[in-house]
Amino acid sequence: MEKPETKAEPMEKEASRLHWNATYESKREDGVSWFQDSPEPSLSLINEIAHPGSAIVDVGGGASRLVDNLQEQHFEDVAVLDLSTAAIAAARSRLAEAGEQVDWIVADIRTWSPTRLYDVWHDRAAFHFMVEKADRDAYLFTLRQALAPDGYAIIATFALDGPEKCSGLPVQRYDANSLAQALGPGFAFVRTLDHLHLTPWGSSQSFQFSVFRRAPAM
Repeated sequence: MEKPETKAEPMEKEASRLHWNATYESKREDGVSWFQDSPEPSLSLINEIAHPGSAIVDVGGGASRLVDNLQEQHFEDVAVLDLSTAAIAAARSRLAEAGEQVDWIVADIRTWSPTRLYDVWHDRAAFHFMVEKADRDAYLFTLRQALAPDGYAIIATFALDGPEKCSGLPVQRYDANSLAQALGPGFAFVRTLDHLHLTPWGSSQSFQFSVFRRAPAM
């Protein structure tokens, strides 16, 4: 299967990288709307479907504290992928020596070529930035290349009543049904839950978290 071409041309991809680097370089860790001191419900969902030896990739993980919590719960095989070198640098600095056990990946999910399979694909709010079909197709191609048969994908997006933009960029909102349609065949729906995220300044954002299981190898 050939990787689909993305709508984003090199200049657009570079603009994305510069945007997110500038965001993380100019704001404090708790100065962005998506900051969570405790990464829920992500952590609980991962604990439902994974064990300490599971290979987990946190897509668009940025400077999220999910990796810290996974390490505290003795998950041994964790990768964090983000487009922003500044975000990855912030997380590595925070974890210090513990960060040496993490596989840090600076890459655009639309063009990343994974070199291994993962048991859990976790994405809190990266997919909803794929507003163009070509970008969604590229993301889903990477998902299929990276997720092991019988592996789980946890994908969180703004819900249908959530914000229309994040960090000044448009997003595509979903519920469980529309997200299942976007993923297409080969992913069995497991469960979904609604989550009201409170930003550091007290406003609320409506999310949906949906879990899918990839079909086993034939």
